[in-house]
Amino acid sequence: MIKRSIAQLANMLGIKWQGNTETMVTGVTIDSRKIEKGNLFVPFKGEHTDGHVYVEQALKNGAAVALWQKDVPNPPDNAELLIVDDTLEALQKIASSYLQEVKPKVIGITGSNGKTTTKDITEALLSTKYKVHKTSGNFNNHLGLPLTILGMDEDTEIAVLEMGMSSRGEIELLSKLAKPDVAIITNIGESHLLDLGSREEIAAAKLEIMAGLKEEGMLIFHGDEPLLKDKLMNKGHRMESFGRDHSNTIHPLEIQMHESKTVFLTNLYPEKLTLPILGNHNVMNAMAAILTAKEFGVDFDSIQQGLLNLKVTNMRMELINGNNGVKVINDAYNASPTSMNAAIQLVSELKGFNHKYLVLGDMLELGKDEVAFHQEIGAAIPVNQIAGLFTYGELGEQIAEGAKTVLNAEQIFSFKEKEQLIDKLKEMVSENDLVLVKASRGMRLEEVVNSLV
Repeated sequence: MIKRSIAQLANMLGIKWQGNTETMVTGVTIDSRKIEKGNLFVPFKGEHTDGHVYVEQALKNGAAVALWQKDVPNPPDNAELLIVDDTLEALQKIASSYLQEVKPKVIGITGSNGKTTTKDITEALLSTKYKVHKTSGNFNNHLGLPLTILGMDEDTEIAVLEMGMSSRGEIELLSKLAKPDVAIITNIGESHLLDLGSREEIAAAKLEIMAGLKEEGMLIFHGDEPLLKDKLMNKGHRMESFGRDHSNTIHPLEIQMHESKTVFLTNLYPEKLTLPILGNHNVMNAMAAILTAKEFGVDFDSIQQGLLNLKVTNMRMELINGNNGVKVINDAYNASPTSMNAAIQLVSELKGFNHKYLVLGDMLELGKDEVAFHQEIGAAIPVNQIAGLFTYGELGEQIAEGAKTVLNAEQIFSFKEKEQLIDKLKEMVSENDLVLVKASRGMRLEEVVNSLV
């Protein structure tokens, strides 16, 4: 993590420091309850609370210095403060300066789905050769990205940075801050339709990742997506693509799904690769990571070893052994029509289970067509592959409505109360059954997973 004197931080910010120039700052926090000795504390003015009220306590608890926004009155007397115009912009400025001083290669990853899994796979492959720092959790926005950078060790060789968004301009800001050497766009889905209105606008927002891409940098993108291919015509950067179509730089020749792993063969190597997670869509994520690894000189054997060592962030196609011999796929972190269809298709293809059940909840932020999107999910459930559908939430009811066109009424269970869903599910599942649990994060369907394991 960052370790600089207060004077050096002041220099990064372009302000004068009158205090002790030897005092060292180690690490940054925005939560006064998590202060560690020597931290920089960064308060923010919010709509309902103002972090500046915690500055004095943060300093008493061991913070070496705090930022203070100059339009906030009554700074504490005799406190170690760096006075700035805007604390968020100051945090971003410090992060940008630190990144320039450490000088790692930077990989920026965005997309509607698969960002975090692609980040995890990319880190696993590159770690076979380099010291890599990656975004932890969902620290992928205008606040989380600078905190991720400032958590990086001085000897980091590659930083793998996830870039999320909810509106136009946000990816551009992150890209200009991070200045990636490689930018990855995993796909264009339906997430953020509520804010952006169309998939065309979503594509334009994701392409903002090129705003800070170094001149000699490379863009890696999903080549099966027309919205990307069309917009990337005549762009000046180096580009490589992944996807099913054989026109892509890397494409799969064969994909085999097993109970807890995916084995696949691509056009780039004569031997198969083993991915310890499930799903055709995760093969797409892996291929984007493979192109990145090749760019940095990682050979096939190291790529294979990196995949075998992969640890993905929780609640993303996570296969768990449940009670009484039940298997659970926990994919409860997020959901969109694209990712939900992919997960259902995966479950339908898996062999060796007595019965397969779907537990599906609301997909949020889909805009005016949200009802139709949910009904289409239900109507697309593979007949004869699924023993039962359990839905949760108001929009979940629309999945159940769509499913009535393909499943029998006695196979469909729709709930507004989570405990009732859990009770019914427990009553029905037994040894060697498979249960997929998926919904948007706000539905908290990991509670269903926890009840089964």
